[in-house]
Parts: sequence; C-alpha cells; structure tokens
Amino acid sequence: MDIDLLKTFLEVYRTRHFGRTAENLYLTQSAVSARIRLLEETLGVPLFTRTRNDIQLTPAGTRLLKYAESILNAWSRARQDTALGEEDKISLAIGASYSLWDILLQEWTHLIYRELPGVALQAEALGAEVLIRRLHDRALDIGFMFEPPQMAELQVREIADIKLIMVADRPDLGAREAVGNGYIMADWGTSFAIAHARQFPDMPPPAVRMGLGRMALAFLLRNGGATYLAEQMVVDHLQSGRLHRVEDAPVIDRQVYAVYPLASERKAFLEQALGFLASRPATQDSARAVAMPVL
Repeated sequence: MDIDLLKTFLEVYRTRHFGRTAENLYLTQSAVSARIRLLEETLGVPLFTRTRNDIQLTPAGTRLLKYAESILNAWSRARQDTALGEEDKISLAIGASYSLWDILLQEWTHLIYRELPGVALQAEALGAEVLIRRLHDRALDIGFMFEPPQMAELQVREIADIKLIMVADRPDLGAREAVGNGYIMADWGTSFAIAHARQFPDMPPPAVRMGLGRMALAFLLRNGGATYLAEQMVVDHLQSGRLHRVEDAPVIDRQVYAVYPLASERKAFLEQALGFLASRPATQDSARAVAMPVL
C-alpha cells in the first residue's frame, strides 16, 4: 500500500476538511479526493461520511485510524534506522510528556548528544496515550511520563522525583488565601489532582486552569495569583523576589518513570543512557530555560 494514502487519510481526519488537507500536504484538492477514493477502493469500505462542512469517520475509518498511525510510525522509524548507514550508529527515539522536557529531560538529551556521538537522536513531546501507543508499536525506544501503564511487555523504571511547590506573586500569602482568590490550577496529572483535592477539599473553583506548567508560569508572571509549579521551574524567580513560596502549602511529589519495551534489543544501551540522567539531575541551567518565558 502507498504510504502517502495513509498520510492523506490521517490529515483529513485531523483537519476534517479536504481543502485544508490539500494546503497542508501541498496537493490539489482533487488529488486529496483521489487518494481517499483509492484508499477506500483498496479496502472496499467508505472511510468518511461527507456532508456539507462536516466530514466524519465511518466505523471502518475509526478502526483504520490506529493501524494507519502505527504503520506510519513504524515506517518513519524504519527510514531513520536504515538512513544511518554506518554500522556503529544507533538511533534513539525519545518521547516524553510535554512538561517533562522543561523540568528534567532537556539537559539530558544535550548530555547524550555530547557524550554518545554515535547516537542519532529523535525527540518528541507527546500526550500520554500517544506515548504508550508508540512504545507498544516500537516507534519509540523510551518514553518518560508521570503515570506509567501497567503492561507486561513494557519495563517501568522510576528515575526522578519532582517536587511541586505552591508559589505566588505576593509574599506572606497563606495557602488557604492563595487557593481562594486568583488561583491558577496547573495540570500535573491525575495523581496530582487527587492529592491537591485532598489537601484543599473546600477550595472554590479556580480562576484559571492551565494544561501545562509553563503556561501556568507565564500566566502567573503576567497576571498574578498562585499556582503549583515544579521547583526547578521557579528557582530564578524565587531568588530574584519576583515570585514567593507559599510556605504553609504542602509539597506535592510526582514520580517520573522511564518506560521502554521489555524485550528491546537496545535495553543495555537504554540503561546506559538512563545512567546519565541518574547522575545528572535537572540543572540550574535547564531550570533557567523555562524560568524566563516570553511575555
């Protein structure tokens, strides 16, 4: 099967629009329509229902979706591996939850690049479900996340403890006052949400919800308030006095896990690379990289 047919199928699914798909793939709209028609003829089933301004997957299209993503991920990895050419080259595909790049992994990838010159790196920030799917499909060598899956074929290893602290733009603020007025609820995962609810059971609905720590930090610096952030993210702002720790707010710990296929032929290499992470935790330099968002 032509890989371009699956690429076009996925792009139509993402955009729900043949015209935007054509623009994104640098094709004509008629070429997009022809590719989808050819894919449907090859499979013998319609993949989309087409009504004016509304393109939806059929049940067959929904079933194809996960296979199309897996095939394209595997093809991309195969191209990367075969393009290396030299026998001593090793490709390393890394995926991580979005926030973890900021607070833990950026400096680690720099270190691997410097210390292991034979490695060809591929790094991505992904949502948890996509991370797990790509690990399962072997499109990723290793993934980093807060809440690892319990799957027999995946090895899970705890590699770091992230301390989340409450910070505010005003000094001498108590935790109850902080969550009661102008509070920014940052999304640090399900376990954090449970711990937070346990600590502040009677708090009113937060003024703002943010899906990423760096978004919460930028909003806090611009608009004021209080929120929980990783300690590494705010060290410079605490030292400069721009932000202040809410002293009576409890620290909420989040464990970070490395996840990789149990039967990976690169297991020894992955554990060597993880050794760099264990010996070199997030540095002040990496913290500074996220402590100064563009405002």
